[in-house]
Amino acid sequence: MRFAFCIVLLTLCPLAFGIACPKDQPKDGTALLQLERIWAKALEVKDADAVACILANEFEDADVYGNLHSRGEALARVAQRKPSHNQLSEMSPHVLGDSAFVRGLNTVTDPKGNSVAKVRFTDIFVYRDGRWQAVAAQETLLTESSK
Repeated sequence: MRFAFCIVLLTLCPLAFGIACPKDQPKDGTALLQLERIWAKALEVKDADAVACILANEFEDADVYGNLHSRGEALARVAQRKPSHNQLSEMSPHVLGDSAFVRGLNTVTDPKGNSVAKVRFTDIFVYRDGRWQAVAAQETLLTESSK
């Protein structure tokens, strides 16, 4: 059983083990949801290499404060993250040929499990070189009145 679990983990989460960026990802919503989970986990453990596999060279992020960040800036910020856990929910993938987007909700908690923030996100992807790559992200901080 453990062996089978390890094989599944290696197949679905190659980034978590320092393996090269994935190739031959399916062009479907399931692959995008898995990629979102890998991205969230990579941010938690401050794995900039794993995040770099996900972000396309032209990636741009609009953060919860409306600030724009390039791929390089986004990668530099990975190591500076405070300890936290990302709980993704309400994720909805939309595949449109070689383009796709995922909308979801990230509930961020501190190491003690206290809620820090709820962030609605939209990530935009393109399929190239046999894998999905994020080209843009938009984040919105939910306030008490918007929850």
